[in-house]
Order: sequence, then C-alpha cells, then structure tokens
Amino acid sequence: MTTEPTARLDLATAAPKVAKAMAELTAAAKEGLDPTLAELVQIRASQLNHCAYCLLMHTRQARKRGESEERLNLVSAWQEAATFFTAQEQAALALTEAVTLLPNGVSNEVYARAAEHFDEAELAHLIGVIFTINAWNRIAVSTGKVPGEE
Repeated sequence: MTTEPTARLDLATAAPKVAKAMAELTAAAKEGLDPTLAELVQIRASQLNHCAYCLLMHTRQARKRGESEERLNLVSAWQEAATFFTAQEQAALALTEAVTLLPNGVSNEVYARAAEHFDEAELAHLIGVIFTINAWNRIAVSTGKVPGEE
C-alpha cells in the first residue's frame, strides 16, 4: 500500500547544524570527482533507496549538466545496458549498489574493480559520495520530503 508523501519536518529548520554539516560533507565528498559520475551514483543510490525526492533532484541536475535521457533512463539497468556507460561508471555503479545494499556486503571483486578505475583519493571521495547520498535518502524518506518541493 502506498500513500501520498506528507512532509513531516524540515531538517534545515529543525536541526540547522546537522543540515549544514551534511551539506558540507557532501560538497567535500564530491571534490575531485567528475560531476556527471557523482550524479549517476546519486541517482542509482536514490533508486535503490526508493527516494523519489532525491531521484527527481539528481535527474534534474544531471539533465542540466547535459546528461542524455537515454542514459538517465538506463541507470537502473546499467548492467544490461553496459555499452551506455564507461568502464569507470560501471565500476562506480557496482560499488554504489554494494555500499547501498550493505547486507550483501562489498565484495573484494567489486572493490578491486572500482580500485582499477580510481586512485586512492578518488575512491575515498567516491565512497564519500555514496554514503552521503544514502544519508540524504534516509533523511528525505524519514522526514517525508515531497518530490518537486524544494
């Protein structure tokens, strides 16, 4: 049974220091990463977490950066549509899924695949983007953020 989203609270108003810290952490995590890659990661995690608010926000941002509709439509099926994504993007999306779906764990194979495409600093930032979007997804879902309402 689905229900219409109902805004519960605004984190920035109720806990401004938490919201500010999250925004700063997110910005720090993205440093040095390709912005398109960061958007793809945020889109995939938001899909997995069923966070409509973040999904809408990041698909809009990706479009503004020039991302194609074809690729945006295929993020959820990136493995089956591998020719649409670079090897680096595929490695990042695989790591995103592993980190987001933690009960399955992050296998050595998935980690090694990512490490082939990112140096240590880039990999650390990629993991940072993955865990910050997961935190934002949980904030948006638990506080009832309504998609399209900024």
